[in-house]
Amino acid sequence: MITARDRLKEFLHLESSGGIVLMVATVLALLVSNSALSELYTASLDTRFAIILGSIELDKPLLLWINDGLMAIFFFLIGLELKREIMVGQLSSREQLILPLVGAVGGFIIPALIYVAFNFGNSEALNGWAIPSATDIAFALGVLALLGSRIPLALKIFLTTLAIIDDLAAIVVIALFYSGDLTLSAIGMAGVGLLLLVAMNLLGVSSKVAYILVGIVIWVCVLKSGVHATLAGVLVAFTIPMSGKPREAQEQEQTSPLREIEHDLHPWVAYGVLPVFAFANAGVDLRGLDLSSVFNGVSFGIIAGLLLGKTLGVFSFTKFAVSMNWVSLPAGVTWGHMLGISVLTGIGFTMSLFIATLAFEHGPFDYLQATRVGVLAASVVAAVVGSSILLFASREKPLPDTQHKTEGLE
Repeated sequence: MITARDRLKEFLHLESSGGIVLMVATVLALLVSNSALSELYTASLDTRFAIILGSIELDKPLLLWINDGLMAIFFFLIGLELKREIMVGQLSSREQLILPLVGAVGGFIIPALIYVAFNFGNSEALNGWAIPSATDIAFALGVLALLGSRIPLALKIFLTTLAIIDDLAAIVVIALFYSGDLTLSAIGMAGVGLLLLVAMNLLGVSSKVAYILVGIVIWVCVLKSGVHATLAGVLVAFTIPMSGKPREAQEQEQTSPLREIEHDLHPWVAYGVLPVFAFANAGVDLRGLDLSSVFNGVSFGIIAGLLLGKTLGVFSFTKFAVSMNWVSLPAGVTWGHMLGISVLTGIGFTMSLFIATLAFEHGPFDYLQATRVGVLAASVVAAVVGSSILLFASREKPLPDTQHKTEGLE
């Protein structure tokens, strides 16, 4: 029998090891883009691929196939994880949800305000206000994996839950602020497809192939609609059925399309989709770089938002929640741990880079370069400083009064 604890450990293992692969892909992208292969790297990403089916034509460079296509699979997985967490996981328990939810709110608002302060008056630069509000769960858990068993499991659960809430906020932001000119006919066709999936769910259809085929049609419609195509992945995921009552599902294995697809898809995303995205988007040619075009309000706003904003937002908001007796710290976790994990949420990487491609895809290329430099620099510093604080904090002993409300996290 596979328990909820076994599933959690498998999830954390995949995210952690996937985060390490993500780091390797990032380093490789930087090496290639600053070598004799840089022109081949850029030309490959600019190579156009087309799929034509009757009057429907999809013609995009490789980079956009990765960002619009492969990342739709990533967001599909996020949607599956969100639905599972809401129904039977951390997001289904009010007591376990409060602390990471409050931390996520602070970690979203404060970085955005700091970025806006650095770029106030520059309308084009302000398009990137959401960039420093994201947390890369795979990268962050990969750093925690390098620290080994010295990090309490409850702290890993807190970070995972906070990052999932961050992902949900990113989905809403993309839908509201980073969609283009809307085509109502395509939106209508996507809506019909979603209604079909909902009907299939209500009728008890469990064929994974049927859901995926309809989901592909919905993705094409959303891609043509002006709404960003990755949102199709989330919407389709929410229609995938998950059988079993919540309490039962926490205790034992449930055979359902959602659990099976999530289990099968997770390794492909962790070891394939995200590293490919990182390799395609993290390459910055630093040779002969015009520093004035890179170190500006955009990069400084991102760096300050991710490093200072995330730390202040997550730490101060969780501190306030505990001081108001809304919730207690998880068992085995100290405020030193919370400070370290707050710094670690400044690893924006995948989600920050992805939002940047949406914010500046039609603007000056310098902004995109500045974004990449800012995200990479802040993520590296957050990883080093956050892990150092966590190592030091692991020598502390938790206060006895922080263990009475959230022991279920262990």
